[in-house]
Amino acid sequence: MSKHSKASSYPTYMKYRDRIEIISVMLRSASRVNGACKTRIMHEAFLSLSQLKQYFPLLLRNGLLEYDVVMKTYKITVKGSHLLELSVSFSHMIDTNRQENTIKIQV
Repeated sequence: MSKHSKASSYPTYMKYRDRIEIISVMLRSASRVNGACKTRIMHEAFLSLSQLKQYFPLLLRNGLLEYDVVMKTYKITVKGSHLLELSVSFSHMIDTNRQENTIKIQV
């Protein structure tokens, strides 16, 4: 069996993601105990290099990520953790509202 025929963890298609969703995935990736390198963040967030170059300065400039010189990784800041928590809460609220507004038809 070749390595290409194995089941992949990558999605078969990508839906449109807004900026907050992309930023949330990047922050979640950097929230590991030792942080994460740019490549790991890029892969976990399914970003191209050009997208990474667009988002990274934004996160650093706004104090959501910081660079750990010793570990050579990026770590989430307290401000970034707070934004991630708000994003998760907001996402849960929207999903709950979406489920409540769904009409179920029994056949």
